[in-house]
Amino acid sequence: MHFLDQAKIFVRSGAGGPGAVSFRREKYIEYGGPNGGNGGKGGDIIFEAVEGLNTLIDFRYTQHFKAPRGRGGAGQNQTGAGGDDLVIKVPVGTQILSEDKEHVLADFTEAGQKIILLRGGDGGRGNASYKTSTNRAPRQHGTGWPAEEMWVWLRLKLLADVGLVGLPNAGKSTLLNAVTNANAKVGAYPFTTIHPQLGVVQHRSREFVMADIPGLIEGAAEGAGIGDRFLGHVERCRVLLHLVDANSEDVAEAYRIVRGELDAYGAGLEDKPEIVALNKADTLDDELLDALTAELEAECGQKPFRLSGATGDGAAPVLDAIVGHLAAQADVGEEHEGDWSPL
Repeated sequence: MHFLDQAKIFVRSGAGGPGAVSFRREKYIEYGGPNGGNGGKGGDIIFEAVEGLNTLIDFRYTQHFKAPRGRGGAGQNQTGAGGDDLVIKVPVGTQILSEDKEHVLADFTEAGQKIILLRGGDGGRGNASYKTSTNRAPRQHGTGWPAEEMWVWLRLKLLADVGLVGLPNAGKSTLLNAVTNANAKVGAYPFTTIHPQLGVVQHRSREFVMADIPGLIEGAAEGAGIGDRFLGHVERCRVLLHLVDANSEDVAEAYRIVRGELDAYGAGLEDKPEIVALNKADTLDDELLDALTAELEAECGQKPFRLSGATGDGAAPVLDAIVGHLAAQADVGEEHEGDWSPL
């Protein structure tokens, strides 16, 4: 399945049906009068978040969504049938943005969540509703309220507990494959990962989701490399796991580049808890590793973990640290769950 995290679509609700102009003409009914019914309501445009979807690829091939309009009214005071609502199913984590991408119209964070984006037009009034004591035979009727329409952007932000960040070829995909059920592509060249990958980690009776995004390079915020568009997928992550390649010419500089791009992107990424790990530790001797660890610690302000995504060595302490962060955040959430403040 191809991955697509952005799509532009056109949506239009259904217009209301016109009211009817009709008069009673039954035999022996004196002064029959008007009996035109109202038009039916147009269908709504409804978005629903569902499980089992993790891409917007369907919206590449179907870009126009139009709800049916209401049917017209009829004689004998018959109201026209309403148009069926059009339900558009999207993955959990999808945001609906305005055409200029300046406003978030909806944000789906859990399965089953529904919103009515555009309401169908109400049906027009039939001539029976215009009858008054001075207007016994009205011939006017309502044409029905018009439909609403707009272009919107759909943007998918994958829901994960842990986000993997680092320079290209830092070993993120290798680690993801080692600790999860994912099967991410791995290669000895930069930008092997060209779209985000998800995997489920099971560690010490805990289960959490880890996301791997394409590597960042210096200038990603200005569009260099793949750019920073995929950083949106770690905006919702609770912890960042920052991998630094132990074979880098300057591990401190490698760390600074990625941190600089996270700070430039903003959206709260710069304030998220971060775990730093020196990856590919199996390729160096202990003496050199000690020197690199000290150099990286001086830059990031915490003692980095040593691990090897290829062999799995050192992964357990890293996962322990992640579980600790997630548990601490869960405890804080429970403490504040019942908090309230007076208006």
